[in-house]
Amino acid sequence: MNDRIRALKDLQWDRKHHAARTAIEEYLFLSYRNRFEPDYVRSGKRLQQALSMETPYLFPDELIAFTRTVPNLPFLYADDEWAEIKKDHFIHELGWVSNITPDFTEVLEKGLLEIRAGLGKGLYCDVMRANIDAVLFLTARYEIEARKKGLTDLANVLRRVPAYGARTFREALQILRIIHFVFWVEGDYHNTLGRFDQYMMPYLQADLDAGRETRSSAFELLEAFFLSCNRDSDLYPGMQQGDNGQSIVLGGRLKDGTCGYNLLSEMCMEASGELRLIDPKINLRVDKDTPLEVFEKGTALTKLGLGFPQYENDDILLPGLEALGYAPEDAVEYSVAACWEFTIPGKGMEILNIGALPIANSVNDMIRAHLSECKDMEELKAYIREDFKKSVDATMAERKNLYFIPAPFLSLFFDGCRENARDISLGCKYNNWGLHGTGLAPAADMLAAVNETVFNGDVTAEALISAMDNNFEGADELHDLLKYRSPKMGNDDDRADAFACWLLDTFAETVKGLKNERGGIVRAGTGSAMFYIFHANELGATADGREAGVPLPANYAPSLNIKLNGPVSLIKSFTKPDLQKTLNGGPLTIEFSDSVFMQDESITKVAQLVRLFVLRGGHEMQLNTVNRERLLDAQKHPENYRNLIVRVWGWSGYFVELDKCYQDHIIRRVELSI
Repeated sequence: MNDRIRALKDLQWDRKHHAARTAIEEYLFLSYRNRFEPDYVRSGKRLQQALSMETPYLFPDELIAFTRTVPNLPFLYADDEWAEIKKDHFIHELGWVSNITPDFTEVLEKGLLEIRAGLGKGLYCDVMRANIDAVLFLTARYEIEARKKGLTDLANVLRRVPAYGARTFREALQILRIIHFVFWVEGDYHNTLGRFDQYMMPYLQADLDAGRETRSSAFELLEAFFLSCNRDSDLYPGMQQGDNGQSIVLGGRLKDGTCGYNLLSEMCMEASGELRLIDPKINLRVDKDTPLEVFEKGTALTKLGLGFPQYENDDILLPGLEALGYAPEDAVEYSVAACWEFTIPGKGMEILNIGALPIANSVNDMIRAHLSECKDMEELKAYIREDFKKSVDATMAERKNLYFIPAPFLSLFFDGCRENARDISLGCKYNNWGLHGTGLAPAADMLAAVNETVFNGDVTAEALISAMDNNFEGADELHDLLKYRSPKMGNDDDRADAFACWLLDTFAETVKGLKNERGGIVRAGTGSAMFYIFHANELGATADGREAGVPLPANYAPSLNIKLNGPVSLIKSFTKPDLQKTLNGGPLTIEFSDSVFMQDESITKVAQLVRLFVLRGGHEMQLNTVNRERLLDAQKHPENYRNLIVRVWGWSGYFVELDKCYQDHIIRRVELSI
């Protein structure tokens, strides 16, 4: 990075801009608490007032503007009113629209004024117009501030955008920054940046062709944009600091079948490697024809310990999405919603983390309740199949009369919302729901252990359950048999892997044909999100030899604290299921010891492992480089490790900012060597 970017990064890292933040007293926001106005009007007024209270703030030598100065934005509803709404509705997460990907192409091409001119009549469109006006007014104040500070080039950019469409790469980046900034102020969190290299590449290429920018100068602008993504991220809601959904997707197949990996894709990878920050989180779309060189570039980021890129396999995902009912021209444009779930930019109001099937808990419950009466595995499977259905049915029954807080500004960037004066919170072209699946590997290990020791061994069901009830105290030999000598998923052992295949097939079959209240389907997935913490707390000791209190693995990963044969066996195990059936997302998560990268050829070797996963039909993968001793020291001396980045479940964060339960889980994960 050059001196200018380094100086901007240092100022931002030292949080100099936090001095400009001024908390707003809640009573100043009472203008939108009028209970007699439609909720979308109130949402619009809240955004307009919040933007009016922002104070333009610019770093020295600023390239891409807009920084939050109001850290606290009061909620749309008073407490009693919100409680009343919750009585009659299911509220997902915080109630705001989240975990979706807008379509930025039109605003980049036309600007907000042309979009405003195309709005129809009526109160909802009036709110959209007022929101646009509020954005342009704040931009005008930023332009004035830029001129005061002598930042003439920036002021000239702000004079044009986002009012008008972008003519240059810098103008396009500035539009994107402003629009993305406003989404967060509106309350729409985990709004991702989609296929960034595809919709931004035309502006970069035009600049290069015209000689307005060189690769070096354009790279400086790109790094400035990436810095801006990290500027306010501590204000963004999530389960933990860093869980903010600021993801971009690079590469992937285009509509004509060619590969979309381009110069900007490469520059994004390079910028992430130089800046070494948690945002934006990179997702790399690949397939069987992706050159090894691309995997090596991704592995170079893994070596740095960033926890990304996350890989998505088009060979599995494109036909899988089409099989689920996505139009081919939409499926090929898929992006990632927040962590790993797949959605269509500008067309999906999908709730892809609406719940989770606790696979490990279900299997454990059925073993405890019915093993003694089952004469073979097929009878036990029947109970598990029935319990899966009960769990999914209960989840669907709870999620009725869904309510989201309206998002009139966000709605400007979704198909049909402007034309029909219909808020995105009410739905879009795709309204599918997704269920995560937690504890797959432990569940498969439980079934494999039961099969080996009870149905095909001399352990009685009563002895097994008694040992589990006592957390294996006084049953050392049985505990050793279950934990260390029974088959485990991740070692390319069909005795365990076959059960994993069956569990995922059963999960997919359970949700097949289900429709939610908005007419969408329900997608099964291999992710866990934060449920791997919650569901583990509900488990005692289990039949795979896992003791009470030991966490479940995050996402699609082997059980914790087991002996693995190595990464090749792990990949073989986790590519045996038909993953087109469980396309809600959920990456195979592998932890490498940082000692792996001490060898010169290590980047190529790890890249070949990722490519093996793709060639064998894996759907999604993420790698983490860790050092157990360093993590333990970071817990004791967090002040020395502010910039230590780890992959948590579907996102990267700073280790010292995580709650201890997440830190401990990362420390307990298996470190592999090659």
